[in-house]
Amino acid sequence: MFGLCIKLFLISATTRTRSCFSSKIHPVSVIVTKKRPKISVQTQTEHQKILMLCQIPTHEIEGFAYKGANELAHHSESPAYWEKVLEGIGKMKCVAYDPVDTMEWDKAGDNLPPKERRFAVLASSLLSSQTKEHVTRGATRRLHENGLLTADAIEKADEETIRKLIYPVGFYSRKASNLKKIANICLMKYDGDIPSSIEELLLLPGVGPKISHLVMILGWNNVQGICVDTHVHRICNRLGWVSRSASKQKTLMPEETRVALQRWLPREEWVPINPLLVGFGRKICTPLWPHCAECAVSRFCPSAFKDTPNSSFKSKKSALNKKL
Repeated sequence: MFGLCIKLFLISATTRTRSCFSSKIHPVSVIVTKKRPKISVQTQTEHQKILMLCQIPTHEIEGFAYKGANELAHHSESPAYWEKVLEGIGKMKCVAYDPVDTMEWDKAGDNLPPKERRFAVLASSLLSSQTKEHVTRGATRRLHENGLLTADAIEKADEETIRKLIYPVGFYSRKASNLKKIANICLMKYDGDIPSSIEELLLLPGVGPKISHLVMILGWNNVQGICVDTHVHRICNRLGWVSRSASKQKTLMPEETRVALQRWLPREEWVPINPLLVGFGRKICTPLWPHCAECAVSRFCPSAFKDTPNSSFKSKKSALNKKL
């Protein structure tokens, strides 16, 4: 999805990194659970590579009220076996990553000044909504090659030129218009930089909670919440991990899922859960006819085999669920 300025760092699906992130950019150490090997992250650049695992195709959540910190004051009891489920998904090697070689663009992005890099992160994140990875990457590369990945350049450019360069990303005409508006706001209010808070990012045209949290992670190295797209939303509901406030009903929107999930999921899991569930959602727990017979964690899922095209698969459930 993002051919941005940080090189992809592919982590084995058998490990789920657990780390504590702060708003400051500095060297950190990432510690995994006792059952998995220890991984040391020595530099801030490598830290950002881990955060890039959050890149996924996203369904933009426009018009849905953002739930701030007050919404997360209540901590719900965590669901049973959630750690086994995440570990089992990891063993199925379902972590989301883009295998397309992006070395040329990555090198260009690495050389951008911090302010320009952050604007590139925001622009590419906006383009990625409802758009496939290679399409987003191509559009981002074309903007970069034409010198149009800074707020100043976008603000001065003709909107028709931007439309042609980003085509065929989803809703390219509206996104071209939004890029122009965002560039103007960034110049007027932030001296060409991007907002550094979720609340301010949400005020930008076309930017919803999903994109805001992603930009905070990739642009500012600041984890404020979980990146929840349609895959994470669907899977968490199928697993029975989230529900609407004061009820057992499923959450209706990804933003509701994010709030419900953050009430119990440990903070160190907020970044790695996204690529883990996105890969799982693409390969196994698909929107239509999920492959429950191939799923190693279906015995923990209350929705297993309920949406499969052949009910006879239910008889295979116990045989196919091996011990984790």
